[in-house]
Amino acid sequence: MPVHMKSRSLFPVLTVGLGAALCSLLFALCWAGDARSADNGVAGAKPKPMTVPEVVAMVRPSVVTVMSRGVPPSSVQHPSPPGSGSGLIVDEAGFILTNNHLVEGVKSVVIGLHNGRMTPGRVIGRDFLLDLAVIKINAKDLVAAKLGRTAELQIGETVVAIGNPFALKGGSTVTVGVVSATDRAILAPNGETLYDLIQTDAAITPGNSGGPLVDLSGQVVGINAAVAPAAQAISYAISIDAAYPHIKSMLVRGAVMRPDLGFVPVTVTPSIVASFNLEVDRGVLAVQVEPSKPAAEAGLSFGDVITAIDNIQLYSISDFWHVFLRTGGEAPAQLTVYGKNGQFTAPLPRAPSATAPR
Repeated sequence: MPVHMKSRSLFPVLTVGLGAALCSLLFALCWAGDARSADNGVAGAKPKPMTVPEVVAMVRPSVVTVMSRGVPPSSVQHPSPPGSGSGLIVDEAGFILTNNHLVEGVKSVVIGLHNGRMTPGRVIGRDFLLDLAVIKINAKDLVAAKLGRTAELQIGETVVAIGNPFALKGGSTVTVGVVSATDRAILAPNGETLYDLIQTDAAITPGNSGGPLVDLSGQVVGINAAVAPAAQAISYAISIDAAYPHIKSMLVRGAVMRPDLGFVPVTVTPSIVASFNLEVDRGVLAVQVEPSKPAAEAGLSFGDVITAIDNIQLYSISDFWHVFLRTGGEAPAQLTVYGKNGQFTAPLPRAPSATAPR
């Protein structure tokens, strides 16, 4: 199903040294020990439900407007106008979570706080496969949102979407809906797939991208990311459960760390098929295969195409990482590969050393 999003490309890893401040907080690790949803004195207990106005009053101070500088033009329809979107303060030290497609190609942004103040920000981490980015601002008296757990959501549960459509004067606006489904996957305009999405019928309008999806306990369960233009009342949010493990990595290294398999996976597109004279029209092309690393030892060579992992078909590099990291436990992944001499199976270990995407 096509969705309205800004098209994205693989942006070079942007690593910013945050010095002692980062070391002392690492999200203060106000999230230390995965302490989400540990309110009311009971570990893992969900707080008592509130009314929608109470939820809005609690979360709205944590919602910001994200205005990009120098966003390149795009012919692709997307939920936020160029240079405008939303974000969520996740730490009082000035860390903001938003969509990567809002800040693609830019390093500097302007952040509008809930009280009307404007402050400069810089993109310190991003991941185009998750469509997430982290922005750092220097400001006082910030209010950090509380993060919940997507796994605790129930189909039919009421949720609240908060964002700043069209960057309108007066700040963020609110829509209400229910959880229609969880664990959704959609195809983004760039050909990659977004996984672990929450589907809701809350109205998402231009500018809502990057804003929070909140349950009635006032905890953020998702980051609004996309809408289905061909259908009514279908919108998608990135699961907080999917985002949470990777935020620390984006803070420290500027990117999500994934296993170093010894090759660079590239989504097979019509232009890739023509350039490499491939006999298959889908899958993941192996380039920059390094000797003496897991991929080469498994039998992969430059120009091979991986079409499946454990018999699950692949169409993009997001498919590759999703399947490789989520299935099979500790057993080697069984790659179906088309090479110069035909099809073969390559067993690839699942636990090599971690590295940032290249």
